Amino acid sequence: MGTSKYSPEFRADAVALYRATPGGTYASVAKDLGVNHETLRTWVRDAEQAARPGAGEASAMERENRQLRARVKELELEREILRRAAKYFGGRDQLVSRFQFVDDHRGAFGVKRLCRMLGVSRSGFYRWLAGAGARAERARADGELAAWITRIHAESDGTYGAPRVTAELHDAGVRVNHKRVARVMRVWGIVGLHLRKKVRTTIPEPSTTPVPDLLRRDFTAAEPNTKYVGDITYLPIGGGQFLYLATVLDLCSKRLVGWSIADHMRTELVTDALKAAAATRGASGLRGAVFHSDNGAQYASKEFAKVCADLGVIRSRGAVGTSADNAAAESFNATMKRETLQGRRRWPGAREARLAVFRWATRYNTRRRHSGIGQTSPIAYEQRSVTLTTAA
Repeated sequence: MGTSKYSPEFRADAVALYRATPGGTYASVAKDLGVNHETLRTWVRDAEQAARPGAGEASAMERENRQLRARVKELELEREILRRAAKYFGGRDQLVSRFQFVDDHRGAFGVKRLCRMLGVSRSGFYRWLAGAGARAERARADGELAAWITRIHAESDGTYGAPRVTAELHDAGVRVNHKRVARVMRVWGIVGLHLRKKVRTTIPEPSTTPVPDLLRRDFTAAEPNTKYVGDITYLPIGGGQFLYLATVLDLCSKRLVGWSIADHMRTELVTDALKAAAATRGASGLRGAVFHSDNGAQYASKEFAKVCADLGVIRSRGAVGTSADNAAAESFNATMKRETLQGRRRWPGAREARLAVFRWATRYNTRRRHSGIGQTSPIAYEQRSVTLTTAA
């Protein structure tokens, strides 16, 4: 397979993995990645040449080129900010959301640039930041109120809505406004029983449409690219921090078709993994395939439902609070962490964690034998399946 078949990101990660492997040879690292060792050698040599500084004093044209490159880099940063903001806000653009976006991304882009791009003042941002303690106190108070509401809601067999819950709280001596009760119930997902069905004049959002369990704990498939499972798992790194990994696993070949790693658990984490799986499958993509997940907020979101519809994916979800309904995905995540951490509690940092998962995932697909598919690797099993189908 020529180098044109590999994305720039894959080549960059391969070079980084070679440099981060003490005593590793081109042959050993290339074998783990499933590429030719001369191909890996070429990637490393190209990377070294690209990083080599030019000799002699820079000319006026060179200085101008550097300025142009700096401007292009600035424009690329601004485009990346706008791309992330479009996903982050998801149709909402409240002032506090913009401040939160600045706080979440200031380490990567800087406060000044982010405030200018989002049209907010730095002084306003820092005032909002200074109020973090008050917001935390309000969140703590809301948590205590939610505990009260949950108990009252359970005692009513799940029938009480905000008005009756408010009355119960007042009788218990808790002074609270019914609007606050309704807000807390909405945030915590506590819903009363509606005795009369409302007439709806609009189509329900995908996030409110029930999604059936199409697998019923049957984690098998007769052919590749027909049934998938996915989940999110955490990757512990130094300093008590975490990265998060979203996966898309083919139930027939056991192949990790797509994955995504990020330092957050927003919906884009799982949509990026699903899009990566569609890209891996090529022209046919995932159209007509079933994707099964748990009932996490990311998989139940409107954004995820839209991406599934765009890709032609049929959604499936297990019961709430039942891990066995997504056991295949959870088992895969447990195996991955057990084999990459190998008894350690965490990785030293984010770079080490990303490289470890990249190396393991590539080796898992190309070389690691799986008992469920006759002790072959997932990609070898898929290639054999195509050969048998063609022969038939």
